[in-house]
Amino acid sequence: MSSDSLPPYFNLSPDKAFADLTPPEGTDGFAEVAEACRAGRDDLASRGLSEDGSRKLRLFSTWEITKYILPVAPAHFRRVLRQNPELPQGSSETEGGAKWFTFEEVLRLRAHFAAEGSKAKDYLPYRPKGLPAKIVAVANFKGGVGKTSTCAHLAMSAALDGYKVLMVDLDSQGSMTSIFGGQIEDEWSTVFPLLARHYAQHLQGDNQRRVERGEAPQPLDETLSEALSKSARDVIHPTHWPNIDLIGAQLNLYWSEFQIPVWRMQSRGWKLWDALSEVLEADGVLDDYDLIFLDTPPALGYLTINGLAAADILLVPLGASFLEFDSTGRFFDMLHSTFASIEEGENIAARALGRDELAFEWDAVRAVITRYDGAQQAEMAGLIQAYMGRRLAPHRQDFTALIGQAGESVNGIYEADYRDFNRETYARGRATFDQTYASFKELLLGVWRRDEMAQASESKGMETAQ
Repeated sequence: MSSDSLPPYFNLSPDKAFADLTPPEGTDGFAEVAEACRAGRDDLASRGLSEDGSRKLRLFSTWEITKYILPVAPAHFRRVLRQNPELPQGSSETEGGAKWFTFEEVLRLRAHFAAEGSKAKDYLPYRPKGLPAKIVAVANFKGGVGKTSTCAHLAMSAALDGYKVLMVDLDSQGSMTSIFGGQIEDEWSTVFPLLARHYAQHLQGDNQRRVERGEAPQPLDETLSEALSKSARDVIHPTHWPNIDLIGAQLNLYWSEFQIPVWRMQSRGWKLWDALSEVLEADGVLDDYDLIFLDTPPALGYLTINGLAAADILLVPLGASFLEFDSTGRFFDMLHSTFASIEEGENIAARALGRDELAFEWDAVRAVITRYDGAQQAEMAGLIQAYMGRRLAPHRQDFTALIGQAGESVNGIYEADYRDFNRETYARGRATFDQTYASFKELLLGVWRRDEMAQASESKGMETAQ
């Protein structure tokens, strides 16, 4: 056997390996790598920024608006603009060229067509009156399954569809925050002060009861005292999408995973799993938005538990492979163990005191196959479907070249300019995410319709009782 045909791990020289070896690393080395990555991340992220350093959403063409956003024929769209000069008229890059519109202008056009257009067409998406926003958590503790990407693209799809969206990043890695251009200085601009406020208010109630019993109250430290003055609106930031706002994340948010159990030990009566949902409701956030998307960490920690307990709809992305199917099964097993344990612990006391028992409930739970390769994974996807049944969404989100290219430019697919791609590549890449959204939207509409019918039935029952 010639030396050229030997595997590359044969005949390695210890002396050469020693010569190429870098010096031993200390903890300062971690800081150097982190700084290098931060500089690189800022450089890459800046490629999606405008001249003033802010993220800027691209323009949308007449073709896109009439094909993907509004159910209007191009000729009728142009005629309406000519007849209504007060409406946004768009801008052209060349004389007589295609018209392009900002998304703020698209939203104004949507409102006009909803008010003046055909009543037979749905210019505005279905949203029952008098019902709160739906909270959607996207979760799995296996990384690389497309969790953040799926969450971001569903949010963008919903925004294009006309919904008002709030993104909540619960992952201290802050990937979702980067996608939406968030600049988060410290943990006080994340959900942390909201969770701290919830605990501080509980502690105040405990202290009141202590005083009534003649006991000394527990002091509120500086963190809790400051948190009492914070509301959700203090940490909600606008994004470059006019109808998407963000509660961002950054590395210090991970401190919550250490602080929350300390608070729980100090006051066993604090229902930590209710913190996020109760603060959002108390601050009126559920009335300000149509949809709230939660991007959770790839671990079943306290932040994830808060997100899952707050959620109305749970989406669990996974790839069509044995390892990801196995990992997802273990994830659901841990979900059961965690929430059943909370229920059991709470209900022992509830039964003793004659109170209503705690029972977690979600409007819908769906697994979603992502990054799907039909040529290689059809059999495995079919097996997963057979085992998971209706809890697996029927649509499989294909992996296309557009997904990778959009990621390299720090943009979501819906932020990518179709002129930068082959038209067929763009249409195929967009189609799989459009179908993912269609599958989600059908689930959402069914849930909202069920709530609406229940509300009507309850109102009718109250009228009959009177």
